[in-house]
Amino acid sequence: MSQEQKKEVKPKKKQIKKKKKQNKSPRLHVDGIFMGYRRGLTTQKTGTSLIKIVGVATRKETEWYLGKKVAFVYNASRHHNGSNVRTIWGKITSAHGNSGIVRAKFKRNLPAIAMGKKVRVMMYPSNI
Repeated sequence: MSQEQKKEVKPKKKQIKKKKKQNKSPRLHVDGIFMGYRRGLTTQKTGTSLIKIVGVATRKETEWYLGKKVAFVYNASRHHNGSNVRTIWGKITSAHGNSGIVRAKFKRNLPAIAMGKKVRVMMYPSNI
């Protein structure tokens, strides 16, 4: 090959940026952590769960979440209606202390194995 042929460079093709499809619906929940049950020195009241909402650090910030729905989503061992995903629903009832922890009542009490696991604090029903 001659030097002229080596120097010839093919023009680069324009790279077209593909737009990403936005099939994802907006997230309608905030993560929370199930910390345990409401308790005293010697007794615990398993009917009320304590939840730490991510990003909430004061009692004043918890006011917006009062009345919101909470879901604990987990995988069961057996399939039911084509899925093994289950949900226990609850509702935030009040603040607990001054550090942004809230109390929640669930339809069925959360199992003790769920302590430290994530729950979803829904952004509805809205009170705006």
